[in-house]
Amino acid sequence: MNHFSFVYIMLGFFLYIFEVKKELLFGLSLSVLYITYYLVEVVKKPILVCGAGEFRQVLEERVPLLRERYWPTPWCVEARLQTVLGSLLRTRWLPPPRFRRQLLALSDGGQVALDWLEPAPAPAGGDARPVLLVLPGLTGASHADYVRCLCAAARSLGAHAVVFTNRGLGGVALTTPRLYCAVSHADLAEAVDAVRARCAGPLLAAGVSLGGLILGQYLARHGAAARVAAALVVSSPLDVEAGAACIERAPNAPLAWHMAAALRRTLAAHPSLARACDWPRVSSARSLRQFDAAFTARHFGFESVDAYYAAATLRGKLARVRVPLLCLCAADDPFQPSDVLPRGEAAASARVALLVTARGGHIGFLEGWWPARAAPDQYIARLAHQYFAALLQAPQLLHVPA
Repeated sequence: MNHFSFVYIMLGFFLYIFEVKKELLFGLSLSVLYITYYLVEVVKKPILVCGAGEFRQVLEERVPLLRERYWPTPWCVEARLQTVLGSLLRTRWLPPPRFRRQLLALSDGGQVALDWLEPAPAPAGGDARPVLLVLPGLTGASHADYVRCLCAAARSLGAHAVVFTNRGLGGVALTTPRLYCAVSHADLAEAVDAVRARCAGPLLAAGVSLGGLILGQYLARHGAAARVAAALVVSSPLDVEAGAACIERAPNAPLAWHMAAALRRTLAAHPSLARACDWPRVSSARSLRQFDAAFTARHFGFESVDAYYAAATLRGKLARVRVPLLCLCAADDPFQPSDVLPRGEAAASARVALLVTARGGHIGFLEGWWPARAAPDQYIARLAHQYFAALLQAPQLLHVPA
């Protein structure tokens, strides 16, 4: 090898090292930029919106999550990823609880189910332990992934847990030509009475998404007569009209399509209802609004889908709630824009509070590098446990029905 060949080889080697260093430097720069973005824009303390008073004081002093920063999974901070992966991971990794079913005949001939987490209380009505009534989302039942988190919270509280399963869902036979919707609070009222008859302890309630809307409607409609001691709502579109418009936007279209498909399957499982409706129009629905316009509004006697959404929204009704109520919302929830949350109503209330995290998606709330953690360690479970434990330790705040 002559001198020039050696110099040429060494020059090529140094150029290669330089290129490698450039790529490393570029990757390091991107990493620093993302870490800075994550720490500044993503990791934040949740915002508490509530009027001054003892309820707010108890929340601030006895619910540690309100004082801590929420650290979303670093590789999954986008709202739709949180929404989808949250459900997939919890379904895959959290073992389903065991339930004992109680079918409840309703006054109009319909029926719902109360799925009691084992061991269930005896039906005599003398059990003084608290009981957590869980209301699942749009097409959910006791198998839903987030139900596993709330059942874990009930266990850690030493409370019973029971899941309210709507008409026609989760294997509940349809005994009348009627399903359920966001204003089906009359069904819930009968279920609340049945649970109260079986358990003498405080009745706590947690509603997720549509279940939270139904729970909120019940609380607002019954006011001081509501037979619930304290309530939690998770990822519910409190302003249904604005939320329906938000889910129609292009980035959220796959979620809207998925939920419309789930509703079509639910309806198709009951041939008598499918035959009675405008099935060609229903079967072509590709969004929640299209499905509600084709079926839900007509099925429940509303003049239009807009009339149904106006009746379903909780905006303007929170002042009627007399039960301590905490609403967990994510600012990036695809189903509800942060700027339409009823902050003014919550700020003027001594009983209703909004807890708004910067991220979390719709029922996502994933944390940690690997978010497939045990059910009691999930963000939803920890919040439910801390919130209800704080109120049980301050019994003067628990609602007593008039």
